[in-house]
Amino acid sequence: MDSELHELAKSIVAIQKKAAQQTLNYWKPEAENIIVFQSKDIDRIEYALDMLCEVAFDDEALKIFKRLCRYYYSIDPLATAQHVNTYREMWDNKEDNSEISSK
Repeated sequence: MDSELHELAKSIVAIQKKAAQQTLNYWKPEAENIIVFQSKDIDRIEYALDMLCEVAFDDEALKIFKRLCRYYYSIDPLATAQHVNTYREMWDNKEDNSEISSK
């Protein structure tokens, strides 16, 4: 029973990593384009943030999510705060709520 659970857990982790990589393949360049070209398209920015937040358990996705949040903050601080709170509710360790602002 324990070995079956261990194998299942390994499979879940592998699927999560694959999902994060596939998400990053599209959304990393999209986020970079938003920032470099200083897009003010709120729907585009928020959709990118939503997609990145879904896989923000991954360090690279979290890094891009934070970078896009920093950019978006100058456009809409309240909406940015809502995205940060969503991240915290989904992924943040309850012991350290300052992590997203420190990276």
